[in-house]
Amino acid sequence: MTARTTTPDTRLPHPAPDATPDLSSRNPDWWRQAVVYQVYPRSFADADGDGLGDLRGITRRLTHLAALGVDALWLSPFYPSELADGGYDVADPRDVDPRLGTLDDFDALVREAHRLGLKVIVDIVPNHTSHQHVWFQEALRAGPGSPARDRYVFRDGRGPGGELPPTDWQSVFGGSAWQRVPDGQWYLHLFAAEQPDLNWGHQDVRDDFRTTLRFWSDRGVDGFRVDVAHALTKDLTEPLRDLGAPELSGEAALAEFAPGTHPLYDRDEVHEIYRDWRKILDAYSPPRMAVAEAWVPGDRRALYARPDELGQAFNFEYLQTPWDAGELRQVITDSLATARAAGASATWVLSNHDVVRHASRLMLPPGTEENAWLLSGGHAPAVDPDAGLRRARAATLLMLALPGSAYVYQGEELGLPEVADLPTEVLQDPIWEQTGHVRKGRDGCRVPLPWTTTGPSYGFGAAGAWLPQPPGFAAYAVEAQDGVEGSTLELYRTALRLRRKLLAGETLTWAEETPAGILQFDRGDGWRCVTNLSCDPVSLPAGEVLLTSAPLEDGRLGPDTTAWLGR
Repeated sequence: MTARTTTPDTRLPHPAPDATPDLSSRNPDWWRQAVVYQVYPRSFADADGDGLGDLRGITRRLTHLAALGVDALWLSPFYPSELADGGYDVADPRDVDPRLGTLDDFDALVREAHRLGLKVIVDIVPNHTSHQHVWFQEALRAGPGSPARDRYVFRDGRGPGGELPPTDWQSVFGGSAWQRVPDGQWYLHLFAAEQPDLNWGHQDVRDDFRTTLRFWSDRGVDGFRVDVAHALTKDLTEPLRDLGAPELSGEAALAEFAPGTHPLYDRDEVHEIYRDWRKILDAYSPPRMAVAEAWVPGDRRALYARPDELGQAFNFEYLQTPWDAGELRQVITDSLATARAAGASATWVLSNHDVVRHASRLMLPPGTEENAWLLSGGHAPAVDPDAGLRRARAATLLMLALPGSAYVYQGEELGLPEVADLPTEVLQDPIWEQTGHVRKGRDGCRVPLPWTTTGPSYGFGAAGAWLPQPPGFAAYAVEAQDGVEGSTLELYRTALRLRRKLLAGETLTWAEETPAGILQFDRGDGWRCVTNLSCDPVSLPAGEVLLTSAPLEDGRLGPDTTAWLGR
């Protein structure tokens, strides 16, 4: 039977910003089914006109998030930093970068977010510090063998004069993971040379991060996103061992080692740290939530998400799954099972500050190497922006229908594509230089947001932006989409309001005997989701059409389209 083809109302009145409920007031586990909006502070809104986004800019735009209907915002790093890695090189984890504001500005942001019913999650970066951190500067002055150097991973080099790195370990950003200092020793950096790795075997390091967790929790923060959560503990027993091949230094090599034994990643002893953190987070009322960024297989990811550890972990398998019904169904099924085994809720994400935006990525032909596409400026192969946006909208409605938490990256709600043609002379990501101009990096997803259709930075600030915005951004601006029926912004607003009304349990039931290329599942709370990943329109099952990602085609669900149906 074909469903009624009522036209979904995408122009529902926007809720008053202060009408969004405070989820934790009725449920301390608010995060289990939350929609969390990631703010990359330097690219969200610029209040002082210096071209760099800041905390006051975010505060002024919080009504956008409240009207959107998200439950929380996650702030990527806003700490003092020289921006060697987009803010993830932290010089002081308990302060605000002066270019972004002050601690008073941060407190004002939290107060306003809470007034609007929004939770605040902040990034914490425990694997490394900036080389400008007071500890690292002390270590450089103190010299070899000093207690100050033991907070980091310093070692003598190999060879007659110590001129060779201590091991063959490789940086995630390319090249050796070791950097030599003037006195001849080397220090470990899994990322940029400006990001020396901490030694988590040192009590000072553990105590300092306990202090950091309490510092931000005391200021009203509701949770933490833990950067590179799987890399803190390392096998530093002497002699340090070579891995034998560069590729064995990365997360992709975890399968080559027994679980929990890779020298650099996902070691079993890391979980002791998070069990300790959980005691701190649970001392607050309501308990502070946490989510791990851990690039590990699903069965290992479940360990980080256990209730006595961080409680939740990002599901990157879903992000990496191609636009294929069979593969998506398998990943969704496995992800729900993994979360259930951990006692956690599942997480879903399509874009973030480290990956090509999904409005572009999902349209790349199978087998396309994303870096090669970026190096071509997005021309080989060319991506149809209209087709990409249609698929991105369908993917979003599918994601928002799944049980668990959805993490939305700023600009998704505008349908922003990747800016693949940034000139190389404006690139800021250290990957570009550290790989010898082999990998273009992540700047294309970090281009500042367009708020208005005119102006030197489309409303981002009074002047230009730290990364150039393409002229086409005007059509995606909030001003261009606000109140416009069928716009991507209005689709998100409608979907998030509906989701809040419909969501209850954390399970789904797959439909059997669906046509090829169709994903269909029922939610126990009385609604269903159908996504057409095939090339042809299909008839919908019975039910009232609540929302579609694109208009129906003569009452049928077109390709690259998702529908929510009442039952």
